[in-house]
Amino acid sequence: MAIDVDVFKRVPVREQDASERAHNFEEVCYGYNAEEAMAEASRCIGCKNAPCMGGCPVSINIPGFIAKVKEGNFAEAFQIISESSALPAVCGRVCPQETQCEHRCIRGIKGEAVSIGKLERFVADWARENGIKPEPAKEKNGKRVAVIGSGPSGVTCAGDLAKMGYDVTIFEALHEPGGVLVYGIPEFRLPKEKVVKKEIENIKSLGVKIETNVVVGKSVTIDSLLEDEGFDAVFVGSGAGLPKFMGIPGENSNGVFSANEYLTRSNLMKAFDENSNTPIMHAKKVAVVGGGNVAMDAARTALRLGAETHIVYRRSEEELPARVEEVHHAKEEGIIFDLLTNPTEILADENGWVCGIRCVRMELGEPDASGRRRPVVIPGSEFVMDVDAVIMSLGTSPNPLISSTTKGLDTNKWKCLVADEADGKTTKEGVYAGGDAVTGAATVILAMGAGKAAAKGIDEYIKSKN
Repeated sequence: MAIDVDVFKRVPVREQDASERAHNFEEVCYGYNAEEAMAEASRCIGCKNAPCMGGCPVSINIPGFIAKVKEGNFAEAFQIISESSALPAVCGRVCPQETQCEHRCIRGIKGEAVSIGKLERFVADWARENGIKPEPAKEKNGKRVAVIGSGPSGVTCAGDLAKMGYDVTIFEALHEPGGVLVYGIPEFRLPKEKVVKKEIENIKSLGVKIETNVVVGKSVTIDSLLEDEGFDAVFVGSGAGLPKFMGIPGENSNGVFSANEYLTRSNLMKAFDENSNTPIMHAKKVAVVGGGNVAMDAARTALRLGAETHIVYRRSEEELPARVEEVHHAKEEGIIFDLLTNPTEILADENGWVCGIRCVRMELGEPDASGRRRPVVIPGSEFVMDVDAVIMSLGTSPNPLISSTTKGLDTNKWKCLVADEADGKTTKEGVYAGGDAVTGAATVILAMGAGKAAAKGIDEYIKSKN
């Protein structure tokens, strides 16, 4: 049956029902089938100057790949995307398209923007199901590059360099490659076996080698990679895995977790699976402090593990940093939002276990340096929320291990590596960096953009030496 297309409205995307998905870890969004994708692609005007591309951190040829989808030539669409992106199936799922490519879509002026993200996801999934891989380099150039970290910035940088003919080895501290894609983002948003693993395999098909369980700064250093192992350059994409806390009384109580630990247990260590040996707390009532995507991920995970779950955030809904889609999905599933609320103390029982969280109500005052209105405490508004677990989701910073073991590698006051945005160049010759290790916690696609810029910078650096 042909799909009636209203050029002003998106072709709707199928999703798992909220009442069902709140009790399982299967993917929420089902994506488009071929017919739906072609119908949605037909809404694209194919703009000559393509403002959507200006909103994409990795500069995918968006009108080019959508034109191929419109024709039903999905294999060609995949190769067009692969020229710019190493992780299309990931980006199609977790990118904030609504503030990037889709935000600039001309269709969005008088109607709804083209579902660029959902089309990218469809193409990547179709390519995976049909065994189509990105095209490798025609010949090798004999130069070697080490990449530290196999998250979005690392695999992007490695993939781009491999396509240029470099011999690339990724060193990953964990036992599985993927970085934040495997430890940070839950299964219901990003399936690990069918999506992340397959994208990593695509990187390997370009000739990239991946060594796991290598902690750079301990078993090997950047200096030894350059001086002893014979690498011509190093890219640091080690992410930001060090959690932040509020510094309020009671934060050391049993039942207080960083979102990072909680999600790593569930995602990477498979604690959500009843057959896993990894322990995780099955709380009755959880407060998740924070309002970003990670807070939504932690809250939606706690809900699926059986808890009544509250998001505690000190500003209003308008200021929530999480994607609109994530907030919408969380509300549909029954997550309770306690907005304009700020914790002041975590209460524990005589055995040291969390039994409540003391909070104050807030109101929004004048804008602060970020341009957002600053939350101000309402006097006399103190109250206690009965909870048996608290998950702190207040952002993360880079692990200082690499910077502290590498001479000449400067960091800023937030302990992030100092690197040039245009080409990833750090203060140490031959060393480039990008992603969360430079910016602090940000999005997958921005990390990929940084990996891409660094690959170009490394290529120029190595060529300038010869």
